[in-house]
Amino acid sequence: MSISATTPDKAMSRALSPWLTFLFAAACGLVAANLYYGQPLAGPISADLGFSPAATGLIVTLTQIGYGLGLLLIVPLGDLTENRRLVLLLIAVSAVALIGAAVSTTPAMFLTASLSIGLASVAVQVLVPFAANMAPDATRGQVVGNVMSGLLCGIMLARPFASFVAEASSWHMVYYVTAALMLVLAIVLRANLPVRVPKTKLGYGELLGSMAHLALTSRVLQRRALYQAGMFGAFSLFWTTTPLLLASPAFGLTQNGIALFALAGAAGAVASPIAGRLADRGMTKIASTIAMLLGMASFLISHFAADGSLTALILLTGAAIMLDFGVTTNLVCGQRAIYGLNPEHRSRLNGLFMATFFTGGAIGSALGGWAYATGGWTMTAWIGFAFPALAFMLFLTEGRGNEA
Repeated sequence: MSISATTPDKAMSRALSPWLTFLFAAACGLVAANLYYGQPLAGPISADLGFSPAATGLIVTLTQIGYGLGLLLIVPLGDLTENRRLVLLLIAVSAVALIGAAVSTTPAMFLTASLSIGLASVAVQVLVPFAANMAPDATRGQVVGNVMSGLLCGIMLARPFASFVAEASSWHMVYYVTAALMLVLAIVLRANLPVRVPKTKLGYGELLGSMAHLALTSRVLQRRALYQAGMFGAFSLFWTTTPLLLASPAFGLTQNGIALFALAGAAGAVASPIAGRLADRGMTKIASTIAMLLGMASFLISHFAADGSLTALILLTGAAIMLDFGVTTNLVCGQRAIYGLNPEHRSRLNGLFMATFFTGGAIGSALGGWAYATGGWTMTAWIGFAFPALAFMLFLTEGRGNEA
């Protein structure tokens, strides 16, 4: 079946069956998870391959750099090249890169594989606007929400999955298993994804140049990207530092215990379809307000969760769920807003949106590690609170008629 960018929404909606929506969500989750396996495995990988203490952080950083480059250089191709072919190529590269990580015997070899994993993982950001393009206007938020729920589940489940597999076998096995999953996924997607050929006729250089124009002129993109940068900065700060807090003498949790805590946080993914439905009903501002307030409240609650007691652990788990719920809700609202702009620009808009808030996440991670080492959990929680608070202050400056 062939579906082009000019096909009417009615035909698109018939192609986007519940099975295909599920497949988009599952694919996004499986591919996005590739970005996060290295986080809980950094210690064993470093010890096994002989990384210096200073270089250990590159295990995660190179993957993030690769992903950031991919958002700006590869994702815009979704507006230029046939979408199914692009997705399948990126997933195939993911499989090769994961195998490269598994067989690595030197730091340089592993870091090259990490960079490649990050680059190829931007397949998820081709898949999301792909699904959005297939959805009719009336239910686009719902579709994006359903697909994003899969992506967010993948992000949240990746770390506990890697910890459990590594403890049962080795860190190598994590990458072998996930490479096999990518190969199976590519086969399934090739059999089920429709062909979508964008009608954009720009050259690649012109395509990248047009992104600067979009970034400078689209007020909706600017605002939604900054709101989510604040929320994702809080998210990254929280999930960078809570493992340190939980492993501290106050709590004394093992890797498996921390993995179970991360599983609880995955409950926030249920917010995606709810947020999508609210956005479809014109309730984006209400949903965004709730999201940012939840982000702030989660860090206020966490101030009472540092003494290592059972009550503290319950409060911290509640804070994790609230934060994830807020971040997810705001993300889906943001994507629904930018996908309501010019359909021909969706991949470029998505790349800019993701690159901006991904930068917020990188800042949050860096500040979180510094804050925890400098002032413990109290300082960390206040800095975490500042991220959604600043986003909310910007949000309050919107005019009544603003669609962002």
